[in-house]
Amino acid sequence: MPNNWKTYTIENIAADIAMGPFGSNIKRENFVESGVPVIRGNNLNYGRFKDYDFVYLTEEKATSLKRSVAYSDELVFTHRGTIGQVGIIPKNSYPRYVVSQSQMRLALNKEKANPLFIFYYFRSQYGQREWLMNSSQVGVPAIAQPTASLKGCKINLPPIEEQKAIASILSALDDKIELNLQTNKTLEEMAMTLYKHWFVDFGPFQNGEFIDSELGKIPKGWEVKSIGDIYQTTSGGTPSRKKLEFYEGGTIPWVKSKELYGTFVIDTEEKITQLGIEKSSAKLIPKKSVLLAMYGATVGETSILSNESTCNQAICAIIQKDISYLYVFHYLRYYKSEILNQAVGSAQQNISQVIIKNFKVVSPPKNLGVFNEIEDYYNTIEQNLIENQTLTTLRDTLLPKLISGEVRIKDVEQTITDHESVRDEINIE
Repeated sequence: MPNNWKTYTIENIAADIAMGPFGSNIKRENFVESGVPVIRGNNLNYGRFKDYDFVYLTEEKATSLKRSVAYSDELVFTHRGTIGQVGIIPKNSYPRYVVSQSQMRLALNKEKANPLFIFYYFRSQYGQREWLMNSSQVGVPAIAQPTASLKGCKINLPPIEEQKAIASILSALDDKIELNLQTNKTLEEMAMTLYKHWFVDFGPFQNGEFIDSELGKIPKGWEVKSIGDIYQTTSGGTPSRKKLEFYEGGTIPWVKSKELYGTFVIDTEEKITQLGIEKSSAKLIPKKSVLLAMYGATVGETSILSNESTCNQAICAIIQKDISYLYVFHYLRYYKSEILNQAVGSAQQNISQVIIKNFKVVSPPKNLGVFNEIEDYYNTIEQNLIENQTLTTLRDTLLPKLISGEVRIKDVEQTITDHESVRDEINIE
């Protein structure tokens, strides 16, 4: 620990610590359409704070729970359920919040502690270890005596100005990551709107001639085909887990169905070797192929490959031939419920590759200029996700080193400056 850092407990730097209300004090019938938002676990599992997806209480009900009311710059912890979660309430949003029965709030003495620094401390391995020291995994995971446990957590603190500088660096990285995600969300919405205008509503063709088809009226010259007619489809495989040489030192991305949760698959949890491909049913799939989960918890979810990859047998890969991959990507997302209606299985839905290949779609001309416009959106989305991967790695590398004092501010500022992809876009106060 640097010489000018000191050790405190959270109780030494807290202005107030309070639990959420007892379960009987918030019931389902208390929820209203708008009012004072209730912070739940889902609001703490997304960056610094997920400032949406709330249930609400009336102003009167919130006031009656005054010890559980939280304000900007306060930290919120989950003490029961998904323990380890922590969030910091943003400024310039709702005037006040209520923490749920499974959360607790921490207000800090800002003369001693910078709220963002303390937030990042509890995001680090050091803070997680302190906070989870008194946890129990028997039954529902919980922190024993959560108020006392939080008060007793130890932390090494630099002077307040250094706290602010460290928090500013980490926060700047998170700000850029969040900005990229917001930009991507907007671009995805714009692309889907454009897709719907052209290929669902047939807006540009309203003054032209239409013909009848098994999918309804479609522009003259268009056809109804199956996905298998206009795209190549395949699935993957899983190399034997008993063969370490199929995985150790692997460099080929291997996508599992649980990884189909975003627009692009930029990287994968596991990679396999060339030998793993040769000795299994796994096969190389070109980048810009669309992946569709055929069964499991993510059945019906879709993503696009950013790089040439392989996948497991729970995934159907749809490979572009003539018509843009983004056409089938949007089609699968827009008509997801119709596809799932063809799934079989009572306990777990399953979609076979045969069902996917035979699924009927409206086949447009392959040279429509709108495909280029949509692809421009997705090129930006992909680049933002790649940049976020760099930023996340940088943040996660710096976080424990800054919080512990292993690395000092002057060294970090140079490190960020050396990252060409972020140096012009991150402002450190």
